[in-house]
Amino acid sequence: MPLAPQVVEKIEEAANRLAGEIVLATPGKDDGLIPAYSLLSELADLTAGEPQLAEPITAARVGLDKLLDTGKPFDAESLGLLLRTVEWLQTAVTSVRNGTAVEKVAEAAPAAAPADAAGSQSAAAEKPAVDELLRFDLEESRELLTEFHAETGEHLQQIEAGMLALEGNPQDFEALNAVFRSFHTIKGNSGFLGLRPMHMLAHEVETLLDLARNREMTVGGAVVTEILKSRDAIETLNRQVGIALEKGTVPDVVVPVSGLIVAVKALVESRGASSAAVPSAATEAPVGAPVEVPAQAEAAPKPVPEAVETAAPAVPAAPAEREEKAAAPAKGKAVKKDAGDGAGSTATVRVSIDKLDTLMDVVGELVIVHSQLAETSRRYSPVAPPLQGNVTQLNRITKELQSNAMSLRMIPIQPTFQKMERLARDLARDCRKAVSFTTRGGDTELDRTMVEEIADPLVHMVRNALDHGLENEADRVAKGKAPAGNVELRAFHQGGQILIELQDDGRGLDPDKILAKARRQGLIPDGPPPPLEQIHQLIFLPGFSTAEKVTSLSGRGVGMDVVKRNVEKLRGKIDITSTLGKGTTFTIRLPLTMAIIDGLVVRVGDDRFILPTTSVQRALRPTKQQIVQIQGCGEVVDLNGKIVPLHRLNRHFGIPADAQDPWEGILVIVETSGRAYALLVDEMISKQEVVIKNLGTFMSSLTGSSGVAGGAILGDGHIALILDPAVLLKAA
Repeated sequence: MPLAPQVVEKIEEAANRLAGEIVLATPGKDDGLIPAYSLLSELADLTAGEPQLAEPITAARVGLDKLLDTGKPFDAESLGLLLRTVEWLQTAVTSVRNGTAVEKVAEAAPAAAPADAAGSQSAAAEKPAVDELLRFDLEESRELLTEFHAETGEHLQQIEAGMLALEGNPQDFEALNAVFRSFHTIKGNSGFLGLRPMHMLAHEVETLLDLARNREMTVGGAVVTEILKSRDAIETLNRQVGIALEKGTVPDVVVPVSGLIVAVKALVESRGASSAAVPSAATEAPVGAPVEVPAQAEAAPKPVPEAVETAAPAVPAAPAEREEKAAAPAKGKAVKKDAGDGAGSTATVRVSIDKLDTLMDVVGELVIVHSQLAETSRRYSPVAPPLQGNVTQLNRITKELQSNAMSLRMIPIQPTFQKMERLARDLARDCRKAVSFTTRGGDTELDRTMVEEIADPLVHMVRNALDHGLENEADRVAKGKAPAGNVELRAFHQGGQILIELQDDGRGLDPDKILAKARRQGLIPDGPPPPLEQIHQLIFLPGFSTAEKVTSLSGRGVGMDVVKRNVEKLRGKIDITSTLGKGTTFTIRLPLTMAIIDGLVVRVGDDRFILPTTSVQRALRPTKQQIVQIQGCGEVVDLNGKIVPLHRLNRHFGIPADAQDPWEGILVIVETSGRAYALLVDEMISKQEVVIKNLGTFMSSLTGSSGVAGGAILGDGHIALILDPAVLLKAA
C-alpha cells in the first residue's frame, strides 16, 4: 500500500533533521547519538507499511541500539552505516514520491587505515547537500519559531558587534567568547528545529571560533570577513523564518551556504594563516596587514566558560546540549541580563509591539480627557473648590503614566549605529581607503519608529562621507592630513530633541562649485549669492550632485534628497556645517517621539492650527512700516534689516480671518531648511503638548501637499490641524 503524501512529507522532514544531527557526529564521541536514535525510531514508525524503506532504517537503528545498551560512543562502523542510510534516504524519498523503485543502501567502502578513518568520515559528512529550502512545521512549531526568530536576531547583533570589535582589537577575548556563544546557541536551536542550512553553517563557524579561542589560529582580515559573511547568510535565513511567521507560508527561496561552509573549512584547515588560500564569493580590497593574535602570551586571559549570559533560548536544546544549558532560566521567567557596567542587572521580558501601540493610544486618550477636565475645572472651580485639587492630582498621575508609556517605545540607537560600522568597514574596502569610523552615544534612546526610519538616511550619508567626503590616502598626505580619514557618528539629547551628527575630516563642501552647478540647472538666478546655509541645502535637491564621476556607491544625485525627505517625515530637520578642505558635519534634529508633539496653538477665524515649537523662532505684532509690498514677490516683513516673506494662513486654506491687515494680527516666524518666513494668524492661544491623530481616509486630501501633518483634540474639545512648516513653505 503506497504511503500517503502527508506521511512522505513527515519522512522527508525527519530525514533532514537526522542529517543535521549527524553533522556533529565523530567516532569516539556520542554527540548526536541520542537524537539520531530517536529520529530513526520515528522514521521506523512512519515507514512501517513500506518494507523497502523500513528495513534499512531498522538496520541502522539496531546498530545504535547496541551502542546505547553498552554505553559506548559512535564507532566507525555504526557511524558509517548511519551516514550511508542518511544519504540513501535523500534519494529513497524522491523515488517513493515518484512511484519508482527504491535502490538499496550503498555497501560499506573497504576498510581504510585507522589514520584515514576520521578523514573518510569527514568526507562522508560533507556529502549531504546544504543548499536547500528551510523546512519546518509552521503550525506545530509557531511559538518556538517565534522565540527562535527574535533571539537569533539578538545573537546576530552581538556577533556583528563582537567581530567589529575583534577586528580593531584581536586580543579582545571577551568579544571572541561572546561571538562563540552566540554561534553555539544558534547552532543548537536551529538544529533542534530542523533548520539544516543554518545549523550546518553555524557549526562550521563555531569550529573556526573554537580554534581562535584555543590560540590555534591567527585572527586576520580573512577570518573576520568570512565570519561576517556567514553571519549575513544566517540573518537572511532568519529573515525567511520571520516572513514565514508573518505570511503563514514556508519559504520557497534557497539561500546558498555551501560556498561559505567550504571557505570556513578552508580557514580551519589552514588555521587562518593566509587570506589568499581561502575560497570566497568576492574579492575584497585589503585594508592594511592582518593583525594576528599572539600564539603564546604569558598573561593572556583564559577562554570564558560557555555559560549562557543573556536571555536563555526559548526553544528546547537538543539532548546533546542539555547538560551545558541546564542552568538556563525556564521559558516565561524574567531573565537577568548583564548590564555591562557593574551596576547590577535588570529583569526583562518580551512584549508584543501591538500591545505597546495599544497602550500608547489609550494613554493618548487619557491625556485628551485630562485636558478637557482641566478646562472644565477652570470654569467651575469657584463653585466646586475640591475639583481643582483633584485635577491637579490627575495631572501628576497622567504625566507620569505618559512618560512611562513613552519610555516603553524608546529603544537605543546602538543597533543602527552598529549597522553603520559594518557598512563603513565594507565601503572602506570597496573604496580602498583607510578609514577610522567611530560612534558615540549609542545608548541614546529614540522612539522605535524613528530608529527604523532613520537607518536609510544614515546609509546614504555614510556612503557619501566615505566615497566623496574623504580624500584618498595620497591626497590626504599631500594636504598634511593623517593617511586614514576620520568619520564619527554620534547621538545625544539637547533641548528636548535628539541630535544625530555625522562628521568627517574630508574635503568639505565647495560652495562655489555647488552654486555654479545650481545656476547651470536654473535653480538659482544670477546675482548676489544666497547665504551659505542655503547653498549647502541645495545638495538635498533631487538629482543634484557635484561628484566628478559616478561610482557604484554614489554620484547620481538620488541619495541626499531621500535623506531630507525621510528626516522631514519624522518631523525633524537636517543642517550642514562645512569648511572647504577641513570636513563636513551633518546634524539631524528629531523630536523625542512621534506620538506626541509640543506645539503652539494659533487661531485663524474660527479654526485652530498647531505649529511644532521646534520650527517656531518668535512671534510679534508688526508695525505698519515693517510690512512691504514687493513687485513680483508679494508681501514681506522687515525684521531689523532682514527681509522675510509673509504668508497668510487664511488664504492658503480659503477660510475667513479676523485680521485683514498684518499689523492687526500676529506674525509667527517659522524656520525650515535654513529659510525663515512669517505666518499671519489672528491670535496665539497656548503652547501645549498634544496627541497626534491620523485624519483617516475621509480627510486624506488635506494631508501631503496642503501642509497638514495630522490632527489633535484640544482641551476645550476643538479639533486643531497640525501643520507641516516645510510643506507650507513649498506650497507658498
